[in-house]
Amino acid sequence: MARRKSVKRLINIGLSLIVVLIVVAAVTTYFWQMRLQKPDEVNMANMADMAGMTHMEHMASMAVSDPEEGMVSCAAIMAPESSGPTRKFDMTAARTTLKLDNGKTADAWTFNGSSPGPELRVTEGDRVVVTLHNKDIEDGVTIHWHGIAVPCSQDGIAGVTQDAVAPGGQFTYTFIATTPGTYWYHSHQMSSIQASKGLLGALIMEPKQQPESNPSTSEATAFYQQLGSTMLVNGSTNGLSVPGKPGEQVRLRLINAGNETMEFDVDGAPFRVMAMDGHDLHNPGQLDGTIVPVGAGQRYDLLIKVPESGQVVVNSPESSPITIGNGIQPQHSEGGQLFLFVNYGTPLPNDSALHIEPDRRFELKLGQTLFTKSINGKSFHEIPPMDVKKGDHILITVSNEGGGDHPFHIHGHVFRVLSRDGVALQGSPVYLDTLLTKKGETYELMLEANNPGLWMAHCHDLKHASMGMSMMINYQGITTPYRVGTKSGNLPDL
Repeated sequence: MARRKSVKRLINIGLSLIVVLIVVAAVTTYFWQMRLQKPDEVNMANMADMAGMTHMEHMASMAVSDPEEGMVSCAAIMAPESSGPTRKFDMTAARTTLKLDNGKTADAWTFNGSSPGPELRVTEGDRVVVTLHNKDIEDGVTIHWHGIAVPCSQDGIAGVTQDAVAPGGQFTYTFIATTPGTYWYHSHQMSSIQASKGLLGALIMEPKQQPESNPSTSEATAFYQQLGSTMLVNGSTNGLSVPGKPGEQVRLRLINAGNETMEFDVDGAPFRVMAMDGHDLHNPGQLDGTIVPVGAGQRYDLLIKVPESGQVVVNSPESSPITIGNGIQPQHSEGGQLFLFVNYGTPLPNDSALHIEPDRRFELKLGQTLFTKSINGKSFHEIPPMDVKKGDHILITVSNEGGGDHPFHIHGHVFRVLSRDGVALQGSPVYLDTLLTKKGETYELMLEANNPGLWMAHCHDLKHASMGMSMMINYQGITTPYRVGTKSGNLPDL
């Protein structure tokens, strides 16, 4: 009996020790993440040099003056002179109490008193000048132009391309509207917090030469955001009503500015996916009974013809519906085939871009550890950057190894999707800046290094980015005078 008690006591002690060790390991890992999430000071241009450094060598490297001899500072890379019209906007970031159309109020952070902020509409070739004022956002604020290949100094990344704009301060962004399409903007200082609080909005670039199309074509923007825990479309909790006459075509610009993947289906009429992330697809075919997944940060343009018999309803389980036109509401169809872009549309004839050999190759495995999201098993600034030089063609293999959907976004560039799970695309060329990846999927992307600078590449579920799934594409010879960390207060991914 005494022996049994002794064995039982030893087992209990052993189990207690195991529990203590697990708790200690969990707490240690948690604080390790906090250290990475809020470093003292990091030079994001020197990531490659930091690999293998001791802590003292790392700190000493950041004391070197910037820019170094023969190097070019990101801050010096500006928009070129242009002869196009200048479009000026003033944006004021401020704390605001919003009254929602469901009768509730929300403590929000807004641009010009609303969330989403004003829809900015410009025309291809315009010189866009946006002056950001910070009224009272204590931690500072920036504006990042999601999907737009702006010059490095104008990308709006706190600690990389600028310092966060402090209360009472201002910063003027200048860039050329080069590629017509559907885009959006948001703060990239503490981005997961500030976007959720309401610092975001739509930006539409219209083509200089309007394409020949049906004169009865109109358009509408549906901007989805999560204001705290509330899903809004164009600032409303009640969905969206779009006017449309029978026979009229409506180009519906869907923008997912939240963190979760949204799925859309269309009742009452067939439709076409005209563009993804602002880039037109070649010969898009007609779809019916199809569910379109739109990842966080992505944009899809749908073309819908209003039927003679009644209205069209665009549904999403994540939000209230969009109704187009009047008349009899169509019956909702459950289920449907998932839209896949790999065989949608038709290839370009004599597509020489398919035969480009890459100059550099990178493999990115998106996953998670206990408390962090990771790329190749590392998080935050411990992830080695993709080091490139201007003119390189970069083949990037992206694999989702778990931890949820990972919409992978690259700043300052557009990439072409070459394959999914080892199968080359069979339809239209697909150019994106944000790629939705689901667990088990692998994609090959080709990126042309044509915009020198320092560029973030991260999961656009901004909560995942705040947990470590964020890295850099750094051009050789580019430096920055700015620093990320608690010392400067620049925390772009928090």
